[in-house]
Amino acid sequence: MSLTTQRYSSLVGRSVIVTGAGRGLGREMALALVDAGANVMATAAHSVDELNALKDEIDKTGKHSETRGKLHTTIADAANFADCERVVAETMDAFGSVYCLINNAGRGMRLVSETFTTKPCLFWETHPSDWQTIIDCNINGPFNMARAITPALVAQGSGKIINISTSLQTMTRTGYSPYGPSKAALEAASQVWAQDLSGTGVTVNILLPGGATDTALLPDMANKRGADGQLLSPTLMREPALWLCADESDGHTAERYIAKAWLPEADSTTAADAARDNA
Repeated sequence: MSLTTQRYSSLVGRSVIVTGAGRGLGREMALALVDAGANVMATAAHSVDELNALKDEIDKTGKHSETRGKLHTTIADAANFADCERVVAETMDAFGSVYCLINNAGRGMRLVSETFTTKPCLFWETHPSDWQTIIDCNINGPFNMARAITPALVAQGSGKIINISTSLQTMTRTGYSPYGPSKAALEAASQVWAQDLSGTGVTVNILLPGGATDTALLPDMANKRGADGQLLSPTLMREPALWLCADESDGHTAERYIAKAWLPEADSTTAADAARDNA
């Protein structure tokens, strides 16, 4: 049994849906969850190749592990409610239950401009169809997935929804509309959902890297950096995602966690306290 499995034993056999799991933050969280013994339904909107690569990596690294969880994959667009209902049904069919949802799928400013990190994208120059696509993916998508899964979670009296967000500075940074406002809307929605679910046993929390991260949301370029000058590794999402999906986070809801502030050498309670944004 791995140290991760021992630390979060409640994850063994627990089923988790991770949207946008073919690459970036979603890929890292899916890998960590399977390694911890969770059964993961990984989705991507378009790329079968990315999901197949995720499967290959798990198969390659887990050949001799008896504690590894299972991975199933499916193509699904979170902006399409029928797809979201299908993802929940496929998860129930594959694993017999569903317990956690990580709303990670998202579209960034590259859809509007490949030079957004050096030349601000002015909102009145953004094509309305690009605006609509980002809003559909980043706020309507999480709603659709949460709407599809929540009745099952409420019926069983337990479950966890984790919405992946961005830094407060990015929400209001010039040239980052509609990406920034879409994440601001998601955070406001998360607070409302947590209140709506009070007393049901279902929690809603927010997780974000804490700075620009080395994912496909940033253009490929020399000396790749975000507007904040940082380039964080997406692996920093692994530990906080495990904690948020495990029993250790029971009772925590309507909270915001910054992965960059997680203390990797500390016990999980201390690490979570350090990462919690109390602003």
